[in-house]
Amino acid sequence: MEKAIDISMVKFDENGLVPAIIQEENGEVLMLAYMNEESLKKTVETGFTWFFSRSRNKLWQKGETSGNVQTVKEISYDCDGDTLLIRVHQRGVACHTGSYSCFRNRKIMGETNHIALVDEKPENSLAIVLNDLYNVIQDRLLNPVPGSYTNYLFEKGQDKILKKVGEEAVETVIASKNMKKEDVLYEMGDLWYHCLVLLAFHKLTPDELLAELMGRRKGANYHKFEGKTGVRPDM
Repeated sequence: MEKAIDISMVKFDENGLVPAIIQEENGEVLMLAYMNEESLKKTVETGFTWFFSRSRNKLWQKGETSGNVQTVKEISYDCDGDTLLIRVHQRGVACHTGSYSCFRNRKIMGETNHIALVDEKPENSLAIVLNDLYNVIQDRLLNPVPGSYTNYLFEKGQDKILKKVGEEAVETVIASKNMKKEDVLYEMGDLWYHCLVLLAFHKLTPDELLAELMGRRKGANYHKFEGKTGVRPDM
């Protein structure tokens, strides 16, 4: 017998809704949306965020079309019971504009005393571009194209891919030492591309790399310089 979900402490408004603040595990606020009783229960039952769209008058799951789902870690309610705080692990980006957070770079007050909006077109989002490039690499792996450099790398195998990663890393270092910004960008672009090929070789995805980077953004042992071993090296 399934355990009943007790949400009696939550106070829904006259429209049957309650605002839900969505927060990443590291503390960054990602977005605000609304839940009704059904979407809140589905969120608890499935472990993924579900909301109620006031404009479409229907339930929707975050990431149902984009793949940018939110895995729920914790649900809290405020002292009045009329606002929810939901801690999640965000896959990909949270904002429909392609920004990681709906509140990124949109200030009314702060270092500047005016509204500062950054034009973040979805097609130009770094996360989307990297995922799109990775998808092209995966497509080459599954559907080889004659003359494709990506297919050439996969045909030559791991040693060739590793050799290119090493070469591009060294060329990035040289460009930096030469203080040539345009060369740094070019060589780092080559390095990132070959790193994506290496991810595909190991059947790893950019999202898995993102999870690793997000763990570092939260601090933990990485920022104690302990690395994988858990032992701080001599400085």
